[in-house]
Amino acid sequence: MEHKHFAPSELIINADGSCFHLHLRPEQMADKIILVGDPARVNTVAAHFDNIECDVSNREFHTITGTYKGKRITCQSHGIGCDNIDIVVNELDTLANIDYQTRTEIPNHRTLTMVRIGTCGGLQPFTPTGTFIASVKSIGFDGLLNYYAGRNQVCDLQLEEAFKEHMKWNPIKGAPYVAVADKELISQIAQDDMVRGYTIACGGFYGPQGRQLRADIEDPNQNEKIESFEHDGMKVCNFEMESSALAGLASLLGHRAMTCCMVIANRYAKEMNTEYKNTIDTLIRKVLDRI
Repeated sequence: MEHKHFAPSELIINADGSCFHLHLRPEQMADKIILVGDPARVNTVAAHFDNIECDVSNREFHTITGTYKGKRITCQSHGIGCDNIDIVVNELDTLANIDYQTRTEIPNHRTLTMVRIGTCGGLQPFTPTGTFIASVKSIGFDGLLNYYAGRNQVCDLQLEEAFKEHMKWNPIKGAPYVAVADKELISQIAQDDMVRGYTIACGGFYGPQGRQLRADIEDPNQNEKIESFEHDGMKVCNFEMESSALAGLASLLGHRAMTCCMVIANRYAKEMNTEYKNTIDTLIRKVLDRI
């Protein structure tokens, strides 16, 4: 069988044999990957490692690979937003499944396990600050997955339609999509101490999340409608900015992925914990033990 060849303009490889943005070489990446937004949080995660193999940084992309209780783990920062997830997940996949020497796909698919640890805004009375939420399905306001063929096969189309109908969705904002996290991974990581629910992944922090400062927003009642939405007995629990792209792209590429977040602001109660960095280490340790 002839394998697809990836041209230099499509698969950009640096002179040292590393991928374009992450600056990682294939041998520097583990099969188990913890994703975090903040590059500094990579150090927080890696502080629990028994040893460190490599420490690589470029722009907002910081990577440390090491071992934790005998498990080889890579911690990778992705910065803010689904656009960055597009870069990170695609480049991690190339490291696993493309031969950088021949620029062809490796016949035996290598499956990665990716768990994003993040922060979020809670949207329900039962998600106060400090709550850990596992995103079972993510409603993407960002539109990223709509650029990929096969998005319908990895999305919950029934939930998409129910959500658009409930919201009286304005098509000028583009079509939301619903990406589904890996069910087995959700069970493995969330266990019995994380709230399971729907998550909305927003394309911004202010207007897309219903924050109105000096610029008016398209739907002033957006958050109230989101809070009241229910489908198959599950509600939208939180806002964040990356989970939909992670779950969707991982599914398209044959990987296992999920997002778990700690609530640092409750939009329903209008509460905010600015000292969250002192407590998120509890969530980090849970994921390290369970991944």
